[in-house]
Amino acid sequence: MQNFGIYIIGDEILSGKREDKHLSQAIQILKARGLTLAWAEYLGDDPARMIASFKRSFSSNDIVFSFGGIGATPDDYTRQAAADALEVPIVRHQAAVAEIETQFGEGAYPKRVLMADFPQGAELIPNPVNRVAGFSIKNHYFVPGFPAMAHPMMEWVLDTHYSDLFHQTAYLEQSIIIEDGIESQLIDLMNETLKKYPEIKIFSLPKLKPNRQVELGAKGEPELVKEAMQDIKSGVSNIGFAWVDGA
Repeated sequence: MQNFGIYIIGDEILSGKREDKHLSQAIQILKARGLTLAWAEYLGDDPARMIASFKRSFSSNDIVFSFGGIGATPDDYTRQAAADALEVPIVRHQAAVAEIETQFGEGAYPKRVLMADFPQGAELIPNPVNRVAGFSIKNHYFVPGFPAMAHPMMEWVLDTHYSDLFHQTAYLEQSIIIEDGIESQLIDLMNETLKKYPEIKIFSLPKLKPNRQVELGAKGEPELVKEAMQDIKSGVSNIGFAWVDGA
């Protein structure tokens, strides 16, 4: 199974002028198809850093979605950074031009048409909102920063190109809530569980307010998770903590 990753691009996200709405939605879009997100990276409008990040992910086999920075203003660096990372020129994509002309007529020129300039070899990702396409190249999918456009475009990419990956891996996540739990007293139990079930992941999420508690759980192959959770529940009880099943 290939890993899925995302880039979320824009100074406005890092400065707090806009709140990121991509990470949580990308997770849900993938989850609905039986897929999981392996990594996420926030990038400001810094061409050198973007190029370095793109080079790294282009060299992998990951399936990557990039949100933002593909407009026509001077601070939209994503398309050029992707081209530079691949060491290819920017060229005007005639099918993208046709989409923009159909949507805007004479208003496509002289500026909107700039959004049809993509790295050489790129293919289009249709935009259901205003027909200004995104682009894809080498398992990377570049979409606008606007959630109303970006998220349907991500769904289209997955449904069109990766449906064979949907629900291929059985997955279960379970947890318990330990009231007045002390995380440090659970470490040995977690290590013992990981040693017994190395194929799954164990997680611990402490919470201090309004009441101290720890959510302790496992995720991975369903049958192994169920077995591991029985060991965890017994272990927690043996330590002396009370617990209830998580949501």
